Amino acid sequence: MPVIKILPHAELCPEGRSLEVPRGTSVCEALLDHGIAIEHACEMSCACTTCHVIVRQGYASLGEPDEAEEDLLDRAWGLEPQSRLSCQAIVAGQDLTIEIPKYTINHARENH
Repeated sequence: MPVIKILPHAELCPEGRSLEVPRGTSVCEALLDHGIAIEHACEMSCACTTCHVIVRQGYASLGEPDEAEEDLLDRAWGLEPQSRLSCQAIVAGQDLTIEIPKYTINHARENH
């Protein structure tokens, strides 16, 4: 199974973590399934940017972002060329290293 390595995030994953996940799982689902409470205000429907991540390694193994995702990413805090919405980034066969940005544009964190 592919591995997602999460770089340390002060609130969500202070020590960093590595997760084995099945192919076909979204990065957002994988994080949530392993107790990493990434924000996902739109319930993973590609309607916000709260689940924004930066793919530090393995970006090319993910499918191309569609136009809706690219439009939303333009509003994400800390956008980088390897940014993706984790709800739309589907794990393929290659390991990934991701960084969860320090901030989101969400003004009030939801209790998901």
